[in-house]
Amino acid sequence: MSKPLPSPFDKAKIVAENRRARYDYFVEERLEAGIALQGTEVKALRTGEGSIAESYATVDGDEVFLINSSIPQYGAGSWMNHEPRRPRKLLLKAREIAKLQGAVTRQGLTLVPLSIYFNSQGRAKIELAVARGKKMHDKRETEKERDWKREQGRLLRAHG
Repeated sequence: MSKPLPSPFDKAKIVAENRRARYDYFVEERLEAGIALQGTEVKALRTGEGSIAESYATVDGDEVFLINSSIPQYGAGSWMNHEPRRPRKLLLKAREIAKLQGAVTRQGLTLVPLSIYFNSQGRAKIELAVARGKKMHDKRETEKERDWKREQGRLLRAHG
């Protein structure tokens, strides 16, 4: 199989990771997008709360939305607090959106969020993957490979 991709994005503080995404999908391409958030959502993310475990992104016309992500309500927020599971608009360039639209409709790929983080300028960003779903035998192969790497490490430590 292929080795993990290096992280080209500036991740100063990672808030939420989708660790299951690499198990369930073959990541073909990764890109960084901004997220349109309300004030209390940003504050809740800064406290380290938020989950993208069951979320995905969808292209709707000329916009991309993050669906089913959870950012819990900010504790010190007032009646102006946000809705925890609302669809959030992702900020991408028109050319990137057109490319994603083509990948999703023609090739049958899925848009999966890998992580939400703050960059060094303090802006909330999301790492989005264009991914192909794994079949059950692919998942077993990944599991076997991971176990073998772990066993190799043990053997090298014991005899090396």
